[in-house]
Amino acid sequence: QVQLVESGGGLVQPGGSLRLSCAASKIIFSIYDMGWYRQAPGKQRELVAAIQNGGRTNYADSVKGRFTISRDNAKNTVYLQMNSLKPEDTAVYYCNAINMYSKRDYWGQGTQVTVSS
Repeated sequence: QVQLVESGGGLVQPGGSLRLSCAASKIIFSIYDMGWYRQAPGKQRELVAAIQNGGRTNYADSVKGRFTISRDNAKNTVYLQMNSLKPEDTAVYYCNAINMYSKRDYWGQGTQVTVSS
Protein backbone atom coordinates (compact mmCIF):
# COMPACT_ATOMS: atom_id res chain seq x y z
CA GLN A 1 0.00 0.00 0.00
CA VAL A 2 1.51 3.30 -1.13
CA GLN A 3 1.70 5.87 1.63
CA LEU A 4 2.32 9.59 1.49
CA VAL A 5 2.64 11.16 4.92
CA GLU A 6 2.71 14.94 5.23
CA SER A 7 4.08 16.83 8.20
CA GLY A 8 5.12 20.33 9.16
CA GLY A 9 1.82 22.17 9.11
CA GLY A 10 0.68 24.44 11.88
CA LEU A 11 -0.24 27.94 12.93
CA VAL A 12 2.05 30.77 11.87
CA GLN A 13 1.80 34.55 11.86
CA PRO A 14 1.66 36.50 8.60
CA GLY A 15 5.17 36.90 7.23
CA GLY A 16 6.34 33.71 8.88
CA SER A 17 7.67 30.50 7.41
CA LEU A 18 6.90 26.81 7.47
CA ARG A 19 8.43 23.79 5.81
CA LEU A 20 6.18 20.93 4.81
CA SER A 21 7.51 17.43 4.27
CA CYS A 22 5.97 14.47 2.49
CA ALA A 23 7.53 11.09 3.04
CA ALA A 24 6.65 8.39 0.53
CA SER A 25 6.79 4.66 1.09
CA LYS A 26 6.31 1.59 -1.07
CA ILE A 27 6.95 3.41 -4.34
CA ILE A 28 9.99 3.84 -6.54
CA PHE A 29 10.17 7.50 -5.63
CA SER A 30 12.49 8.50 -8.46
CA ILE A 31 9.93 7.69 -11.17
CA TYR A 32 7.24 9.85 -9.60
CA ASP A 33 6.51 13.48 -10.28
CA MET A 34 5.60 15.10 -6.98
CA GLY A 35 3.32 17.98 -6.18
CA TRP A 36 1.79 20.01 -3.41
CA TYR A 37 -1.85 21.03 -3.63
CA ARG A 38 -4.01 23.00 -1.23
CA GLN A 39 -7.68 23.36 -0.50
CA ALA A 40 -9.18 26.21 1.44
CA PRO A 41 -12.69 26.03 2.91
CA GLY A 42 -15.29 26.45 0.19
CA LYS A 43 -12.71 26.38 -2.59
CA GLN A 44 -11.47 23.82 -5.06
CA ARG A 45 -8.20 22.04 -4.57
CA GLU A 46 -5.44 23.82 -6.47
CA LEU A 47 -1.90 23.07 -7.48
CA VAL A 48 0.66 24.98 -5.44
CA ALA A 49 3.94 23.58 -6.74
CA ALA A 50 5.23 20.55 -8.59
CA ILE A 51 8.59 18.97 -9.22
CA GLN A 52 9.34 16.39 -11.88
CA ASN A 53 11.61 13.44 -11.29
CA GLY A 54 14.35 15.31 -13.14
CA GLY A 55 14.00 18.34 -10.89
CA ARG A 56 12.02 20.68 -13.15
CA THR A 57 9.61 22.78 -11.08
CA ASN A 58 6.52 24.88 -11.60
CA TYR A 59 4.54 27.07 -9.24
CA ALA A 60 1.17 28.72 -8.96
CA ASP A 61 1.47 32.44 -9.66
CA SER A 62 0.22 33.21 -6.16
CA VAL A 63 3.24 31.56 -4.52
CA LYS A 64 6.05 32.32 -6.95
CA GLY A 65 9.00 33.88 -5.17
CA ARG A 66 7.71 32.80 -1.76
CA PHE A 67 7.49 28.99 -1.91
CA THR A 68 10.14 26.50 -2.97
CA ILE A 69 9.56 22.84 -3.74
CA SER A 70 12.41 20.35 -3.56
CA ARG A 71 12.91 16.63 -3.38
CA ASP A 72 15.41 14.20 -1.89
CA ASN A 73 15.20 10.94 -3.81
CA ALA A 74 17.51 9.22 -1.32
CA LYS A 75 15.00 9.95 1.46
CA ASN A 76 11.84 9.47 -0.64
CA THR A 77 10.75 12.89 0.51
CA VAL A 78 9.45 16.06 -1.08
CA TYR A 79 9.50 19.41 0.69
CA LEU A 80 7.68 22.70 0.41
CA GLN A 81 9.45 25.66 1.95
CA MET A 82 6.91 28.43 2.49
CA ASN A 83 8.14 31.94 3.28
CA SER A 84 6.38 35.27 3.63
CA LEU A 85 3.15 33.48 4.42
CA LYS A 86 -0.13 35.32 3.99
CA PRO A 87 -3.56 34.68 5.49
CA GLU A 88 -4.74 33.60 2.05
CA ASP A 89 -2.26 30.71 2.18
CA THR A 90 -4.43 29.15 4.89
CA ALA A 91 -5.57 25.74 3.66
CA VAL A 92 -5.11 22.03 3.98
CA TYR A 93 -2.01 21.10 2.01
CA TYR A 94 -1.87 17.75 0.24
CA CYS A 95 1.02 15.84 -1.22
CA ASN A 96 0.53 14.15 -4.59
CA ALA A 97 2.61 11.57 -6.42
CA ILE A 98 2.14 10.69 -10.11
CA ASN A 99 3.85 7.74 -11.73
CA MET A 100 5.53 9.23 -14.80
CA TYR A 101 4.82 6.09 -16.84
CA SER A 102 1.39 4.82 -15.76
CA LYS A 103 0.09 8.26 -14.62
CA ARG A 104 -1.47 6.59 -11.59
CA ASP A 105 -1.50 9.01 -8.73
CA TYR A 106 -1.65 8.94 -4.94
CA TRP A 107 -2.59 11.46 -2.28
CA GLY A 108 -1.53 12.09 1.27
CA GLN A 109 -3.97 12.76 4.08
CA GLY A 110 -3.24 16.49 4.21
CA THR A 111 -1.76 18.85 6.74
CA GLN A 112 -3.38 22.06 7.97
CA VAL A 113 -1.60 25.37 7.48
CA THR A 114 -3.13 28.38 9.20
CA VAL A 115 -1.72 31.87 8.76
CA SER A 116 -3.19 34.22 11.31
CA SER A 117 -2.18 36.85 13.82
